[in-house]
Amino acid sequence: MRALLVVNPAATTTSARTRDVLIHALASEMKIEAVTTQYRGHARDLGRRAADSDDIDLVVALGGDGTVNEVVNGLLHKGPDVDNLPSLAVVPGGSTNVFARALGLPNDAVEATGAILDALEQRSERTVGLGLAAGTPGTEDECVPERWFTFCAGLGFDAGVIGRVEQKRERGKRSTHALYVRQVARQFLDEPHRRHGQITLEVPGQAPVTDLALAIICNTAPWTYLGNRPMYASPRASFDTALDVLGLKRLSTAAVARYATQLLTSSPEKGPHGKHAVSLHDLTDFTLHSKAPLPFQMDGDHLGLRTSVTFTGVRRALRVIV
Repeated sequence: MRALLVVNPAATTTSARTRDVLIHALASEMKIEAVTTQYRGHARDLGRRAADSDDIDLVVALGGDGTVNEVVNGLLHKGPDVDNLPSLAVVPGGSTNVFARALGLPNDAVEATGAILDALEQRSERTVGLGLAAGTPGTEDECVPERWFTFCAGLGFDAGVIGRVEQKRERGKRSTHALYVRQVARQFLDEPHRRHGQITLEVPGQAPVTDLALAIICNTAPWTYLGNRPMYASPRASFDTALDVLGLKRLSTAAVARYATQLLTSSPEKGPHGKHAVSLHDLTDFTLHSKAPLPFQMDGDHLGLRTSVTFTGVRRALRVIV
């Protein structure tokens, strides 16, 4: 087997020594080329190279969810082709590693490497669905290029939190769960649309859902983790179905306290609920429109402001080693 290992040197939970150990462990079982990313988007370019190659069977992403997202977008730059594209394996190296953990991999990089090697020996893999987001035709965002996501996207409040965290990290702060919690509080205090939602959800063949203050799109469950605690925004979301949506119409102090408690106590059987919560399951195509530009994120990466995004849930998009 020939493999390409994409290594993010800025991965927050792996040292250079640990990465060397992982590379040697993988190299003992396959012919591997290890490449360290050098700029934003480099992992995407490497994934594209692997997709266009005739002799790469596997791409291993060693990094966080952002690295995985870039690799996936490179692999799928011509669209899904599960029979001919290289498989993907993920060695978690970020602060949260939602995609890897949702696949059932250990959150420790060394243990995950062992699990991947065992899976390769047993020829164990699964084909997962992914989400695709693009600018909506006929809107000011129609020229925004399409982009794949592996586990979630969000328009509004949660994307604003991620934007704040990225600003802090650019100033030298470490990406910790405490940092996220602080930015949630600050985003709430500064949120201009928490009482009057700006978002409309349009699903073909259904009545529009209006006045949403935020929308979270899930491709799997859990939605994220707070430390070791999984949080389920859409408990029925799965890599085997299309996309789920959680929309909240009110973000008053009482509502946020209620929904935060529901998220912290959520489970595979029960997520946020109530008269101001909207939950939709297994959507293949839908669009979010906003009356005002709102923050947008995919797989924990802040992508700026958007007024309209069209989503597609694509089943059987990529083979993953698990």
